[in-house]
Amino acid sequence: MNSRDVVPDGMNPVSRNLIKARYIVNLSWLGVLAIAAGIAGYFLHWSFYIGAGVLVALILWVLWLIPSQIRLMGWQETEDELLITKGRLWHRFTVVPYGRIQFVDVSSGPIARMYGLKTVKLHTASAGTDATVKGLEADTADALRGRLADKARERMSGL
Repeated sequence: MNSRDVVPDGMNPVSRNLIKARYIVNLSWLGVLAIAAGIAGYFLHWSFYIGAGVLVALILWVLWLIPSQIRLMGWQETEDELLITKGRLWHRFTVVPYGRIQFVDVSSGPIARMYGLKTVKLHTASAGTDATVKGLEADTADALRGRLADKARERMSGL
C-alpha cells in the first residue's frame, strides 16, 4: 500500500466495517448471477460459461475496488466548513460551508445497521452537491449531525 492509498492527513477515516457491508450488498447478487450462469451453462448451453467467467472477473474486481475506495473515504470539520473526500477511480473532494447547510439527514439501511453504521447527508442550497459521509459509526454520525446542525444554525443566523 502506498501513501496514496490512505485518507489524507487530518481527515477522519470512515469505519472499516463499511467494507463488509458493501461486500454483502454488492457480492451477494453478483455471486447469485455467476452461479446461475454456471448452472445455465451446464444445463442449457456452453456459452453461459462466458457470462459466468465475466461475472467472476467482476467479483474479483469488486473485491479489490471496495477496500481501495473505503481506505480513501474521509471527512474533516474545520472552523468554517466540512471537508469530504472519497473515490478511487473518480476522486472527489467536497467542501461544504456550514452556512450553506439547510438540514442534515442521518440514515442507515439494514445491512449498515447490522454493522452499526450510519450515513450523514447534508442538504445544501445547491441541488447538485453530493455531500454524504457514508460508513460512520452510529454514535459518531449522531454527534456529527448535532455539531453540523448547530454550526449551520449559527452561520444562518448571521446572514
